[in-house]
Amino acid sequence: MSAAHDHTHSHGHSHAHGSRNRTRLAWTLGLVAVYMVAEAVGGWLTGSLALLADSGHMLSDAAALGLSLFAMTMARRPRTSKRTYGYHRMEILAALANGATLVAISILVLIEAVHRFSRPEAVDAPGMMGIAAGGLLVNLAALAILHSGRDENLNLRGAWLHVLTDALGSVQAIAAGALIWGFGWQWADPAASVLIALLVVYSAWSLLKEATGVLMEGAPAHIDVDEVFDAMAGVPGVVEVHDLHVWTITSGMESLSAHVVVREDCFDCDVLGTIRATLHERFGIDHITVQMETETFVEHPAPC
Repeated sequence: MSAAHDHTHSHGHSHAHGSRNRTRLAWTLGLVAVYMVAEAVGGWLTGSLALLADSGHMLSDAAALGLSLFAMTMARRPRTSKRTYGYHRMEILAALANGATLVAISILVLIEAVHRFSRPEAVDAPGMMGIAAGGLLVNLAALAILHSGRDENLNLRGAWLHVLTDALGSVQAIAAGALIWGFGWQWADPAASVLIALLVVYSAWSLLKEATGVLMEGAPAHIDVDEVFDAMAGVPGVVEVHDLHVWTITSGMESLSAHVVVREDCFDCDVLGTIRATLHERFGIDHITVQMETETFVEHPAPC
């Protein structure tokens, strides 16, 4: 009986990605923080709830980006005897917090929108449109900065979703301003804020679901565990695979552990090497722990 571990993923490569992602987040945080203040002041001066909702969302953007940046910095800290996986899960916790914040802000905006429908307030439509247009340009620049890293990191994708929904919120605020200016429809302002809130909840749901799945150590969405089982069982010399677990430590770091029963005449063969190569090539899994067992050991385990 033997156990084997493989950690062949490139730490240098992941550190390079992490450094780029931190730079992206820092630039985006600066852009969002500056315009958040401008939009909050503009919303107060024009009397627009949609603008105030958008500035509140930008405040959550700034907090989310700051939290994401902090989590990425923490994730670089070395592992210890108490935290053998290090601080990688900080990024997932940040993603979960970002999703929960999005939902909370949406609820507050919806409550205020209901009050506005019953008591419409006059809105400075041209000013509202101009400020929302500026916010849209800032958000488009932030989206461009974050775009290339959003698929490789769940935490970064959470920040990207924050900015995307804020950009769409700016579009809705511009449309509401045009309706108020052209037709005098004051209800367009709270209506736009309701659409912004619903959009935010929709975008936050997938983020919350995925982050919760990681924390619950569910199988990664892009990996079919049954296919992994069949691939391992199909390696020459393997008799049985059991206690198979596949989970995610943090974005882009999937782990696998399993017990593999090997024919006695194949125990000295490079079965582990074949399993490792198969899992890497077909599923991209590199963080592997395999317990090798012989048929004799399974049938007649050693006495305690």
